Amino acid sequence: MCSTCLSTPCHPRCPNAPEPVARMACSRCGDGIMEGDEYLGLDGGPICEGCLSEMTVKEVLELVGERLITA
Repeated sequence: MCSTCLSTPCHPRCPNAPEPVARMACSRCGDGIMEGDEYLGLDGGPICEGCLSEMTVKEVLELVGERLITA
């Protein structure tokens, strides 16, 4: 039992708790994608929500193999 949080194992907010382990890495920025995080799963690798939010609509469409059509 932890002497700080009095739990076994430590509560996630306890300073003695182990660092969370990334489930995978974003193929664009390389940051870890943790359990519970949302991401876009592609053949070229996952892309984190942060990278997606910084991309334009055209960039996202390119990633999924689509494009805008001109009338």
